[in-house]
Amino acid sequence: MADFRSERMPSPEGEGRAKSALESAYETYYKVNKAANKRPFGAFPELRQMLRGYAGARVLDLIGFWLMWHLCGGFENTQKALGISKSQMYRRIAQFREAFGKHPDVYEFEGIDLDPAKFAAGFAARYPPRKED
Repeated sequence: MADFRSERMPSPEGEGRAKSALESAYETYYKVNKAANKRPFGAFPELRQMLRGYAGARVLDLIGFWLMWHLCGGFENTQKALGISKSQMYRRIAQFREAFGKHPDVYEFEGIDLDPAKFAAGFAARYPPRKED
């Protein structure tokens, strides 16, 4: 595993690009949804704390799965890249559909544009195949 301690970033946020972009977008989202979110969390204040860790980890996992699906090229290539069984792939697809309402192959996240060809070329340039010893 690589050790990047000698190449420290200014903060754990790196340059802070993702954080500042999210903060500006979240302000608008929060204003629109503030009234709707108060009712369930007001009635069950412990609900917010209980769901926070589970929901965050699940969403992160599912978005990563969606990203791999598109960058790897679908079911079989994602299965190979992740090294998981067919049943695990079907389970992930079902979880994704449950959370986002559509199959990962057709779902699109607003604001995320992927270029699998450019990704593959950049990945190949950065990580050339290892020579056999």
